[in-house]
Amino acid sequence: MRAVAYKTPQPISAETSLIDVDLPVPEAKGHDLLVEIKAVSVNPVDTKVRAGVTPAGDELKVLGWDAAGIVKAVGPDVTLFKAGDEVYYAGAVNRPGSNAEFHLVDECIVGRKPKSLDFAAAAALPLTSITAYETLFDRLKVQDPVPGGARSLLVIGGAGGVGSITIQIARALTDLTIIATASRPETQEWVKELGAHHVVDHSRPIAPQIAELGIGAPGFIFSTTNTDSHIANIVEAIAPQGRFALIDDPKVLDVVPFKRKSVSVHWELMFTRSLFSTPDMIEQHKLLNKISELVDSGKIRTTLSETVGTINAANLKKAHGMIESGRMKGKAVLAGF
Repeated sequence: MRAVAYKTPQPISAETSLIDVDLPVPEAKGHDLLVEIKAVSVNPVDTKVRAGVTPAGDELKVLGWDAAGIVKAVGPDVTLFKAGDEVYYAGAVNRPGSNAEFHLVDECIVGRKPKSLDFAAAAALPLTSITAYETLFDRLKVQDPVPGGARSLLVIGGAGGVGSITIQIARALTDLTIIATASRPETQEWVKELGAHHVVDHSRPIAPQIAELGIGAPGFIFSTTNTDSHIANIVEAIAPQGRFALIDDPKVLDVVPFKRKSVSVHWELMFTRSLFSTPDMIEQHKLLNKISELVDSGKIRTTLSETVGTINAANLKKAHGMIESGRMKGKAVLAGF
């Protein structure tokens, strides 16, 4: 089968940073589905692994987590799906990735593809939707009010992949007032279209802009990017006893300033459940089906912003470069071989 992989961590500009390869088709065992990949999207995790993780020995490492496709075969223990089902999912970070014609994935972290979307539009959604949903309801627990805090959510990096779907899920499933950050006219318009009630510019100090809105201190803040450069403003802006979540990788994160306000700090990594085979892994199957229902009912939309081309090394290098530019709006997708 055709696939895209790498042998040595390199800058994306290097000729062999990603290469086209031919690999054997894997066999579905246990609870695994063998999925024929129709589309994939690219996330920051793809670029971080490619740039920093050395494959063992002389192995090839296949990247790619977001995927949409058709189940071709199922392991003997599978109960949730059958051959022919259209699915979408974000995979597991400790298994081979989805940048291949066929891919194995545990049924517990797979959802039914939204019927109203094609494969490309569906592939944009899984990883960011899981991240957003888990952040909102498992980490921040936005359903539980913060005493004295405004019923508002600040999303830092609102136009990125995670921010784009967080705004929509929060708007569809909660009564929160949503404040999104965006610094360019096109990204400010994007987050408004997705449902943000207010937009502030993260290229300027965030806390004073939030205060000027006159809606009170947010009970919840979710930082998707550049947390280290915004941390002082986050501390200033958040309500006492508020809840703060982040997903990026600051080199240093000093949480001591949060003590005065008794703010709780939450990390979200959507791979945790699959990485540790937690007893509640099935929750990702359930929430992906919930996202499909929201899409098919018109309450949220895909965050696909650009289709880069077919799935090959050259096009994946383009998509990695787009992610590394730090100026992505929504998601970049590749479809077909």
